[in-house]
Amino acid sequence: MNLTTYFKDFENFLKLERNLSKNTIQSYRSDLKKFEVFLLKTNVKELKYLNPEIVREFLYEQSKKVTGKTQGRIISTLRSFYNFLVLEKIAENNPIEDIDYPKIESKVPFVLSTNEIDKIILQASLTKFGTRNQTMIEVMYSCGLRVSEVIEMKISNIFFDESLIKVLGKGKKERFVPLSGIAKKLLYNYIEFERKESKFDKQSVDIVFLNNRGGKLSRIMLYNIINDAALAAEITSKISPHTLRHSFATHLIENGADIISIQKMMGHENIVTTEKYLSVNKKHLVETLIKYHPRK
Repeated sequence: MNLTTYFKDFENFLKLERNLSKNTIQSYRSDLKKFEVFLLKTNVKELKYLNPEIVREFLYEQSKKVTGKTQGRIISTLRSFYNFLVLEKIAENNPIEDIDYPKIESKVPFVLSTNEIDKIILQASLTKFGTRNQTMIEVMYSCGLRVSEVIEMKISNIFFDESLIKVLGKGKKERFVPLSGIAKKLLYNYIEFERKESKFDKQSVDIVFLNNRGGKLSRIMLYNIINDAALAAEITSKISPHTLRHSFATHLIENGADIISIQKMMGHENIVTTEKYLSVNKKHLVETLIKYHPRK
């Protein structure tokens, strides 16, 4: 069975109609490739003849190789793909419609203390590209940004007078995020002094953070910068750029910020995604009750 044409049409649909990011589309592509490999071992000749039992066999096979979270993503991919096929009248119904997502135990995000954040930023400032690295990590933490939002950040989207930055998030959705005093100062100094002395290629004229060749930073490079700074700060816990984002949300909650404001700043489409940070904060809530409640 040659599914290349269907997959390509589906990718175009995701890109043009749903406006999904390259990384998300790549995940869809990877899931569908696994599905194609599985179908080659079956008697299914046409996509429209696929039944739920075949899909369950595929998912059972995948369950031995991947986590519950990845299984859930695969189901979501197949469901979207078949909705597209029904829309295009290639299939009459969606055989994935009644297949349930696996139960996934919600993991509490790991967060850093403010002291650990300070140590990481300090160590980043002592590296070869210290001003850039210090500024980048401070902005990530102070604004709760994703990796893609940092490496794609544009000078034209920084509004120093209003202390705001315009961020291009998932699904190319724009949002405004406040700049803290520290982040604003570091960002201004980096752009006005160090970056002006840097070379940059034509595609990166408006990009804030540049690599040593004048181009856009890669995701892996940003990961390495943060990881190296954490190791230099003698932080033994495994962290990632997303740890800074988790820490941003948790520290805001600890200091009394409301969850709706945090949702807007982080660009979460669903409030449930933001609510997981409340569970991180249970210990702090108990301590607050004991300290301040008249019935302590």
